[in-house]
Parts: sequence; C-alpha cells; structure tokens
Amino acid sequence: MDCNDKPHLIEFPKIKDPRGNLTVIESGINIPFEVQRNYWIYDVPSGMWRDGHAFKVQQELIVALSGSFDVVVNDGQEETTFHLARPQIGLYVPNMTWRYINNFSTNSVALVLTNTLYDQDDYIEDFEVFRILKNGKPD
Repeated sequence: MDCNDKPHLIEFPKIKDPRGNLTVIESGINIPFEVQRNYWIYDVPSGMWRDGHAFKVQQELIVALSGSFDVVVNDGQEETTFHLARPQIGLYVPNMTWRYINNFSTNSVALVLTNTLYDQDDYIEDFEVFRILKNGKPD
C-alpha cells in the first residue's frame, strides 16, 4: 500500500455466540499490512482530543473496542470524519494522511494497529509541513 490509498472502513468477521461475540483481525489477511505494533488510547477526559499528525511511512488501523469516537482524516485537500462505534469495524489510515481523534465517549477504548515500530522521525506534526510534503507546494 502507498500514499495513494484512501482511508476506508473495514468490516471484520463477527462470530456470534450466546456466550459473547468474537471478532478476529489477521495481519496481512483482512488488513492491508503486517502488524508490527499496537497500542490503545483510553481514559480520555471529556472534551479532550488527540492532537493531529501524519506519518511518512506508518499505516494504521483504528478500532473502537469500547465506546465511540470520531477520527478526522485529511489527505491534504479534503477532510472526512469517520465515526467509530462498533468493535468489528476498523478504519484503515494510509501513510501520508493527517488524522486526529475527538468526541470520545465515556469509557471508550481506541485500539491502533500499525505496520511499523515506533519512530519519532516518521511523525509529521505540523499540518502546513504535511500539506507541502503531500501536495508538493504550499497553498
């Protein structure tokens, strides 16, 4: 996958059982990359949001394991909001896509799977720098 890919929702298999449902995410099978790292975001205070950034290389899959939140993505030209609220639906965020997360519900948990190990040099934390890198010129 490269930076020409678009953010999109992926629905994972939901195995229904009277004892509780089960959903499986398989690296490289039902997500478009091999998982190298995962982390989760939780206990976000009401009204707070996770600052925006993009990655030069890293791709992400974001899932609302519990509760709900919005993921706002920007390709350098257009902004789209995805509302995540079901644990069998994930949002694929390709590299070179600006994103931030907001509107966390009480007790929400965001699981993030990535294709790279942590690398601070991969982060783009200034939106204008991101737009120049993405579009090749400032507006």
